Amino acid sequence: MSGVLSFEHPWLLMLLPLALLPLLRRRRDTLAFPSISWLPSDRVGRLIGWLWPVFAVLALASSILALAQPGRPQTLVQRTGKGAEILVLLDRSRSMDDHMLPANWRQIDPLVLLYRKGRQKAEVARELLAQFVSQRPDDRFSLMYFSSRPLSVVPFTQHDAVMQAGIAAGATGRGLADTEVGLALIAGIAEFDQRAYSGSRIMLLVSDGGAHLDEDTMQRIRVGLARNRIALYWMYLRSYNSATLDTTDVRWENAPELALHRFFKTLQTPYRAYQAEEPEDLSKAVADVGRQQNLPLDFLEQIPRRDYSRHCIAFAAFSCAMLLLYRSMLLRSWQ
Repeated sequence: MSGVLSFEHPWLLMLLPLALLPLLRRRRDTLAFPSISWLPSDRVGRLIGWLWPVFAVLALASSILALAQPGRPQTLVQRTGKGAEILVLLDRSRSMDDHMLPANWRQIDPLVLLYRKGRQKAEVARELLAQFVSQRPDDRFSLMYFSSRPLSVVPFTQHDAVMQAGIAAGATGRGLADTEVGLALIAGIAEFDQRAYSGSRIMLLVSDGGAHLDEDTMQRIRVGLARNRIALYWMYLRSYNSATLDTTDVRWENAPELALHRFFKTLQTPYRAYQAEEPEDLSKAVADVGRQQNLPLDFLEQIPRRDYSRHCIAFAAFSCAMLLLYRSMLLRSWQ
């Protein structure tokens, strides 16, 4: 419950009785006078005389409470928004360090095109994914890199800064030679196994390569996607002189990209492929995914602990300032 008050160091509350010490009468507080009936009534002085021990008690009590660190404990709050749970499977193989084609690559001589340098596929993918995450604040994102093995980088979170840091970390070092798409898909499906279904789910595969999967791997992927009700989106970053997903040329019949595409089309769950040859194609694909997945989404938001100790410190400082003011008034009257 959000109204419950908790203390980080509750044992310090045993010191609270010490705050009553200013209320104890001291010897110098009792002075004998033959008669004071002839003196006029001093209501302001009497009020100040009552206030200074009160401020002293409040100063001590507030300081002790500040040391105990009171606050509202961390809570989980049910929220409802529009968006999806999106797991990004980002290829980190060596081929992703290759350059994408320029926008006018069809008008460039093929021999010249081999030596034409553009932006790296991985760099463009990271930049567009970072924009995609920042534009969808209600989504739950998870990030996983893969090459020879899948590597979970960011578990499901709504914190944009954490996801952005995970995407930026992909720029460190060079990729490995192998691309194990099957293992990555199985690991990505497992990320949803322990999560309660709360709305639209997407697995966003960003890769420039395919795979010939064995029957056991294909069955595990097919069953896992159906069990967790996950839609699969493949952003295929096509390399120069590699197969297109819609080709009918028999020379590409056994291409791993086409084999993977044909398998994805047999899935019982929704599947959509985007072929990107240049940065503009990838940008359009990311925008299209963002337009499609805006369904109601129920989720639990973690509210961090709220510390109230600074309020206690401020109140103790105010009480001490009042005591100093009272002391200065006494000194002036004695002078």
